[in-house]
Amino acid sequence: MEENNNNDEVLEITENEEGSNDGIKIANDVVAVIAGVAVSEVAGVASMSGGFAGGITEVLSGRKNLSKGIKVEADEKEVKIDVNIIVEYGTRIPDVAFEIQNRVKKSVENMTGLKVVAVNVHVQGVRTDRELEEDKDTPKEEN
Repeated sequence: MEENNNNDEVLEITENEEGSNDGIKIANDVVAVIAGVAVSEVAGVASMSGGFAGGITEVLSGRKNLSKGIKVEADEKEVKIDVNIIVEYGTRIPDVAFEIQNRVKKSVENMTGLKVVAVNVHVQGVRTDRELEEDKDTPKEEN
């Protein structure tokens, strides 16, 4: 009988630790990268809209900024995420926004254990086929 009591104690400890993030602080940048990866997997998203500073960082570092266009407000247990996107012309914006909300919420909650209380999707523009062709036709400057 004593063996059963020991096993019960171990199970209780595991259950208490499983759902808590005590002592673990996850940086907002980490949450932003997780959300950015989730957004990049959604069909209909042409790009992220990150503003001037995000664009300069990308150019100088030479690598893609996965948190571009993502703003995170987090406390110890909850997080609010704002996503700024540019959609592809012809896609249904409410469907794209709904898919972004679902994927971001699921990814962040699964990977961090934080509760996502809001995912706000801000559509900053629409990329058309004409803009894509102009980008291809424009010669790139080489230094």
